[in-house]
This record gives sequence, C-alpha cells and structure tokens, in this order.
Amino acid sequence: MLASDYEQLMQSNLAAVFSEADPSARMQAIEALYSAAPTLYEPGGVVQGRQAISDTVGRLLASLPTGFAFTVAGPTVGHHDVCCVRWRGGPRDGSALITGSDVAQIEDGKIRALYVFIDPAPH
Repeated sequence: MLASDYEQLMQSNLAAVFSEADPSARMQAIEALYSAAPTLYEPGGVVQGRQAISDTVGRLLASLPTGFAFTVAGPTVGHHDVCCVRWRGGPRDGSALITGSDVAQIEDGKIRALYVFIDPAPH
C-alpha cells in the first residue's frame, strides 16, 4: 500500500465508523473498510466481527454528547501492512476532550485488526 492509501483508510475509519451515529451508514463503512473477520482491541476489551465493532462504536457514541467526533490529529504513517494515526475526540469545532492513537493491521487493503490507544489525562 502507498502512504496515501494508509492515510485515506485511517481518515475514513475515524470519520465514517467512529464518528458515525447512524448504524446503517456505519455498517456500510465497516463493510468497505474492514476485512471479513476483523478484531478491535481497545483498553476495555477485545471485539470480534463487523457487527460487534459497529455495536461497540454505537454504544460509545451514545455515551458522548451530540456533535462529538473523532478526527485525525497528525499524519498517518505505515509500511508492511501496519499503520498508525494520532486522533482527537471532541466537539467538531471545539477543543479535544480525548486524544489517542490507532494502530491497524491491514489485509488486502482493509483493516484486519485495530488497536486503540487512549492517552492518559493530563494531571
């Protein structure tokens, strides 16, 4: 994959999956961006399968204020079917309330595994 392919994939994941409140639209994005049997690794556990990932994201978004979105906070870097991107979460036009990184393993141009890292809150 080219650097621009990694960039597009990770930006689309944040916008069309992790910021998408509509379950149908989110599932369409997951089908386009994720392999047939993906795994999501997050601090709270491991989720397997497209529907389970969509359900997990749906619960997350339901717990956040309206207008909350996850956006890219730096360049995506990747090689050999692994890539990483920094992200921020918060109001679309406000300050970040949470930051972190996603590391993805890619298979045939789609996300096979996604590892979510959340930055510690400042003291």
